[in-house]
Amino acid sequence: MKTVTAQNGIVTAPHYLAAQAGRDVLADGGNAIEACVAVAATLAVVYPHMTGIGGDGFWLIREPDGRVHSVHGCGGAAAKADLSLYAGLAAVPTRGPLAANTVAGTISGWAAALAGDGCTLPLDRLLRDAIQHAELGVSVTSGGAGIAAAKGGELRGQPGAYAQVFEPEGKPLSEGDVLLQPLLAQTFRKLAANGLDDYYRGELAQLIAQDLAALGSPVSLADLNAHVASRPDPLHTAIAGSALYNATPPTQGFAALMILALFDRLTADAPDSFDHVHGLIEATKQAFLLRDVHVGDPAYTDFDFQGLLSDPAALDELAARIDPAKALPWPQPPQWGDTCWFGAADSEGRVVSCIQSTYFEFGSGLVLPQTGITWQNRGSSFRLSDGGWNALKPGRKPFHTLNPALAVFDDGRVMAYGTMGGEGQPQTQAALFSRYARFGVDLQEAISAPRWLLGRTWGEQSTTLKLEDGFDDALYTDLAEAGHDVERVGPLTATMGHAGALVRLADGGFEGATDPRSDGGVLGW
Repeated sequence: MKTVTAQNGIVTAPHYLAAQAGRDVLADGGNAIEACVAVAATLAVVYPHMTGIGGDGFWLIREPDGRVHSVHGCGGAAAKADLSLYAGLAAVPTRGPLAANTVAGTISGWAAALAGDGCTLPLDRLLRDAIQHAELGVSVTSGGAGIAAAKGGELRGQPGAYAQVFEPEGKPLSEGDVLLQPLLAQTFRKLAANGLDDYYRGELAQLIAQDLAALGSPVSLADLNAHVASRPDPLHTAIAGSALYNATPPTQGFAALMILALFDRLTADAPDSFDHVHGLIEATKQAFLLRDVHVGDPAYTDFDFQGLLSDPAALDELAARIDPAKALPWPQPPQWGDTCWFGAADSEGRVVSCIQSTYFEFGSGLVLPQTGITWQNRGSSFRLSDGGWNALKPGRKPFHTLNPALAVFDDGRVMAYGTMGGEGQPQTQAALFSRYARFGVDLQEAISAPRWLLGRTWGEQSTTLKLEDGFDDALYTDLAEAGHDVERVGPLTATMGHAGALVRLADGGFEGATDPRSDGGVLGW
């Protein structure tokens, strides 16, 4: 694969049909925000195991005037989702009605992003491709078929329309089979006709609430009515040559920024050398130690995330805790999550980094019978505790692995990048960004090159240091001798996430890349 270049705009997404939908919006006069809405809607249809409109989403937007702002389409726990609802349980279930305990915020995020300047295309145009793919069907990819086969046993027995939609002939769809989603097509048509607010306060909200109640979810019409997207200022930090941006809590964007800020203070002279890989792994550990104590709903912490990211002395002190030759003992408790990152940039100078998810593959497993919406299980990450980190409380937002990344370089380049992959998200971000920005590696090669993962990501539960094949042979030995619990996982694997990146160059041109581990595409015009 080669880095794609373009002159008028560019889109990257983890499914080629979604990238095409976004690229066509740019060609029709839309901007990068509108392109990302088209991508997001299409992904909900063609990549339903990873994302959907029953989940949450986060946006970072860099405007032509240089302003960087964010949108959080993130829902809180239902009013009825308190400890009494889970009496007798040790944890919130990961599937089923009690896992579907938070409002889905994705659509509110679209609405808030589209409310900005320069968005002029009608909703029916932005949702056109998603509607067509849902009505006419889309060919199931090998990755989608593999997930459906692996997870079918725990999903087909859930209440709702999962089996009707995803196993219409009584078995999981195979690669090349046609997936039809007429109910979801009708839902998109309602949104196009009635506006995105219909999801929370209109006819569609009524249908969603009826289905959720019938299936046993605690999320009510009142919860939907009360939901709005938020616009917190993004977190930021400065490193050599660039300013980095990411989302505030409840996302782990803080950890993603911390890793790169600490690594900026370490010595490493070559990409994928011991100093590079070991340095990022150890920076990850320091960042995760803070993340796992403080990151969650910002209403429940007084930790000054931005203060730390803006304090060179404090960052120096944390970086000094990293032994350049030895690994800090690990593991810490892993985080879960499956996701889609995508991005777009337009000729006006707008660059968008966007990420959305239903958490586990197919979320809670509840597919709503009247709308075809797959509802997330993001609230299964809550702890059943009276207090403390990420404890379940009505209205509280759960900890999010999701985090969109953006960098503004001193030389005028603007980069949007991200990935799916739970624990792996900030690690993959750090790998691809450092390769490209610090060591000058070609953008596509920065993504295609072998990667590593400390802890658990998509489809995995072990907390070893996993490395793909393809690094210098000595690296595996050197890391093990330094104390890392090395596990070789073979050739390129989706375990390492589905990454993507794009750059708006200083001269107004564009570069983009997608992950060979995904079904993705990157298209310019």
